[in-house]
This record gives sequence, structure tokens and C-alpha cells, in this order.
Amino acid sequence: MNNAIRAREVRVVAPDGSQVGVKKLEEALWLADQLGLDLVEVAPDARPPVCRMMDYGKYKYEQSVKQREARKKQTRTVIKEVRLRPRIGEHDFQIVRRRAEQFLCEGDKVKVTVRFRGRENERPELGHRLAQRLFEELEDLAIVEQSARKDGRTMTMVMAPTRKALDIAVAAKEASAARRSGRGARRAEGQRESGAVDDAEAVGDADLPAADDAVDQVVNDADVAGVDDVVDQGVGETASSDDDELVEEVAGDTDVPDEGDAAEVNDEPGDGD
Repeated sequence: MNNAIRAREVRVVAPDGSQVGVKKLEEALWLADQLGLDLVEVAPDARPPVCRMMDYGKYKYEQSVKQREARKKQTRTVIKEVRLRPRIGEHDFQIVRRRAEQFLCEGDKVKVTVRFRGRENERPELGHRLAQRLFEELEDLAIVEQSARKDGRTMTMVMAPTRKALDIAVAAKEASAARRSGRGARRAEGQRESGAVDDAEAVGDADLPAADDAVDQVVNDADVAGVDDVVDQGVGETASSDDDELVEEVAGDTDVPDEGDAAEVNDEPGDGD
């Protein structure tokens, strides 16, 4: 790609697939650079090599998206195993049957293995009968993909899920996804409610200093009013004291003379004498 191409001449293909022709490598690189594209060698074994102008980053991204979609459409085959013995008890057989039914309802294949010990190896019909019984009890959910076959001291049979079992598996997956999404939604809602409570508490904490400031202002106003009242009262008392002194002074100046002073006044000769 680009400067990693070693050929001197290349056959250039335009982004729309049209042929540009055989160009020198430098000229081909210049054309790609003018278009803001990469020069990618798509057929290195051709003579001359074929190079295409394309956005290589976009091409890789599209390829990864296609591969992801292809993986989603692929069916994942899982084979799970259950084991039996020719002389298995009824209770144990029912446990194995329920386990095989669970595997089939999950969309998985089930491998049934019957193991023989000692003289049981001389009675393979016991294994056939046991495997056939298991299949008959799961006939609605399973089909025989590989019939029972003995190999040494073991006998194996493979069962695949039917359409009914696959539908059950799909419904179970959808229900599980719905439960997960519901839990996620409830968790998100709880986080939002918690955030709202935290915001309300923050607002309340922000309002408290303002309320304290208002209370302090009222107290200060009250204190100022009290001081003003005291000042007014002091001024009033000072004014009253000054008025009293003025009255006393005037009264002192206009005192009525006593009798002795009156007699002295009368003894003075008048103008007629």
C-alpha cells in the first residue's frame, strides 16, 4: 500500500472501478494523493500489478462490520454430554432425562454415552434399549442425529434439538434480555433519582447561607434601630436639661425683691421732695 509498493509501474483502478491505465508508481501515488485516497495493491502477481485507489481506513471498517454481522448470523454448535449405565435406577434416569431436556431447550446438541463394566459389555442390547428409551421420552424436543453405536466399552448416540426446542431457546434468550434491560432501566432511574436528591440537598445547602445572611441583616437592622432610639433618647434628655437650666436662669433674673429691699426703695427721696 502506498510507498510500500515496489513495482515501477502499476495498473491503476479508480474508486468507482473504472480503468485509469498503466501509470508509473510516482504518478499513481500523486493521483491518489490528489483525491485524498490510498493506493492499495490488490493483485500483486499481475504484470503490471493492479492497484486501486480507495479509502483504506473506511474499507477496513466496512470489512470488520461485515465480519461482525456474519458472526451474529452463525449458529454456535455446542454438544453437551449425559452419561448412563445399563443398570441405572429410575430416579437417576429421570435426573439425566431432565438434564438432557434442559440442554435441548437451550439449543444445544446432546451426546448420550452409555458405559459398560465387566460382563455388561457382553449385553450391548441393554445400552440400545436405554438410549432408545431416552430418545422416546424426549421425542418432541429431539431428533436422532447419530444413532447408537458401540465402540469398545462405550455406546454413544447424538440428539439434536427440534424446531420446537429452538423456539423455546429463542424465547428464553429474549426473556433474559428483557429482564436485563429492565434491571438496567431501573438502575438508571434509581441513579437519576439519587442525582435529583443530591441536587436538592445542594440547593438547600446553598439556600441556608442566604437565609442566615437575611437573619443577620434583620438582627443588624434591629440593633441599629435600638442604637438610634438610645441616641434619640439621650438627645431628648439633653435638650430637656438645657431647657430646665434656661428656665431657672430666667427665673433667677426676675426674682421679686424681699421686703427689706422694698423699704430701702421707699426711703429714697422722690423727685417731689
